[in-house]
Amino acid sequence: VQLQASGGGLVQAGGSLRLSCAASGRAFSAYVMGWFRQAPGKEREFVAATDWTTLYADSVKGRFTISRDNARNTVSLQMSSLKPEDTAVYYCAARGSGGIRTTANAYSYWGQGTQVTVSS
Repeated sequence: VQLQASGGGLVQAGGSLRLSCAASGRAFSAYVMGWFRQAPGKEREFVAATDWTTLYADSVKGRFTISRDNARNTVSLQMSSLKPEDTAVYYCAARGSGGIRTTANAYSYWGQGTQVTVSS
């Protein structure tokens, strides 16, 4: 599967952004879809993921919402109440089976990343 992320940008603290990830390939509905982020000098970290349920990192719970549209082969991340510490490159990722995982090495497919910058 190939993934293409979009929707990043510059926003003020407290604002909102919506990221989208379009997937090509077969059986999109069978994949676990996730979002990760990586800030400069830091490791890539889990943000959210969905199969038939959803899981969020504690740092974004209540502010971010992940959703998927299996008919359109897309997964989105609605981000609200953004904070400067949310600044990072955001990546969408997919894994074929086995449920949601929060470690990057559990995901086989990655998009190219989209920059999110939150100014204070």
